[in-house]
Amino acid sequence: MSGFLPRRMKFWGWGFEGEGATPEERAYVHANAARRYGVTDFNDTPPREEEYELRAPRVQPPASLAAICSTQRIDRLVHAYGKSFIDAVRVFERRVPNPPDVVAYPRDEADVVALLDWASSSDIAVIPFGAGSSVVGGIEPVVGGAFKGVVSINLQRLDKVLEIDRKSRAARIQGGVLGPHLEAQLKPHDVTLRHFPQSFEYSTLGGWIATRSGGHFATLYTHIDDFVESARMVTPRGVWESFRLPGSGAGPSPDRVAIGSEGSLGIITEAWMRLQDRPRFRAGTSVAFSKFEDAWGAVRAIGQAGLYPSNVRLLDRVEAQATGAGDGSVDIMVLAFESADHDVGPWMKRALECARDHHGQPDMSQLESKGGHREGSSGAWRNAFIRAPFSREIMTPLNVMYDTFETSTTWDRFGDFHQTVMDTLHDVLKRECGPGASASCRFTHVYPDGPAPYFSFYGKGRKGGMEQQWWAIKRACSDALSRLKGTITHHHAVGRDHMPWYEKQRPELFAAALQGAKNAVDPRGVMNPGVLLKARG
Repeated sequence: MSGFLPRRMKFWGWGFEGEGATPEERAYVHANAARRYGVTDFNDTPPREEEYELRAPRVQPPASLAAICSTQRIDRLVHAYGKSFIDAVRVFERRVPNPPDVVAYPRDEADVVALLDWASSSDIAVIPFGAGSSVVGGIEPVVGGAFKGVVSINLQRLDKVLEIDRKSRAARIQGGVLGPHLEAQLKPHDVTLRHFPQSFEYSTLGGWIATRSGGHFATLYTHIDDFVESARMVTPRGVWESFRLPGSGAGPSPDRVAIGSEGSLGIITEAWMRLQDRPRFRAGTSVAFSKFEDAWGAVRAIGQAGLYPSNVRLLDRVEAQATGAGDGSVDIMVLAFESADHDVGPWMKRALECARDHHGQPDMSQLESKGGHREGSSGAWRNAFIRAPFSREIMTPLNVMYDTFETSTTWDRFGDFHQTVMDTLHDVLKRECGPGASASCRFTHVYPDGPAPYFSFYGKGRKGGMEQQWWAIKRACSDALSRLKGTITHHHAVGRDHMPWYEKQRPELFAAALQGAKNAVDPRGVMNPGVLLKARG
């Protein structure tokens, strides 16, 4: 057992070892699998590390780095895949053809510098690793044949809030800190970052910045971009660090190059982050709609009214039923406001007026409850949202397909966009999964000029063929997003899985400029090869 970290992530599923679905959640998944897909074998026992044959490490760290490096099987397994559906399929099929050769756990930035010096001078590919929650192949050590080996660098020992500027309401924070530990260090100062992706417990600040993470709060402060004051990134050629400023017109922003770089340029070791005072005023409820067009019209009205609710999620009736937020007869808007400074009642009142203008029916009993944002439809959806990733490790060995993809588009195109994507999804699910497959849509984030629709699907998998099924569904839907000029990803990054469609989305000259930046800071091309740019060779 590796002793570098106090808790070890599971290599076969979501979260830490010892965590997972409750017996009640497991029974619910089993019952649905039996009813919808005829599943009769409910053996979902997790795999054991000794069941995997890994290739021998092709490289060894130098003596100067041996104390922070591991070639143990368990460390290599944990760092072999992220947490996508296709990752889970391969893990449960006991297929790990490309484990990292070495896993490093730097104690400080000096260790990071030393590791990159070793890798760059030795033709060893580097995979920056926060906590492994990538669902797009962003940390998978598939780097091509031009490298002697692969080292995965786990940043979780760099987990401190180093400095707090209460007057400017900002903090200097190391990149390897997990979400809960970050908030625990901020809480005594009565401040919060208030960035809560679904992976909050199992992802790091550096990972959020590197992947342009989207948080739970759906308007105004949505992406991690909104919180970065300055970033510090170690590259093979040296340290990249910007001035700490509230804003600047001095050319293209160095921070905006680091944000979303996905480890292809360097490793984000720390950042100054804008904070918020901890909220004291809250109000939450849900609103039911009999027509989806009315529901998204209400969301648009709220988004364009400048009200900026902390949450305004739209669940179509299939999504609402699947999460327990509705009975399948209505579409549901989850609506919440919060503030550290003032009563949010007037903002909620105006938002409900917008909803009623579009034939929405608010749940007033939920609104009048002190814990309304965690009760009723809102509470049911919240609990399902938080717990959903644990279900994958149950469904996958039962040969049940479940996955999601997200995008964004403008309001003027959304109606046709939604119809086309749903038609595409239903068609490919019918071909690949047969009867019983289902698809749904929800909004995860909302902007004045458009939403971020998030599509989910369930279907029966073919034993031994789920990887092929998944890729057929992935290609059909991604092709549709590309044709419709929606983004290939709104908040899950590009990774390796989205590369074919990302290359179509970005301008060719931008790709050349990005390659030039990489050549400048990573001339040997060792940083996360194949992500954002083609790997050398």
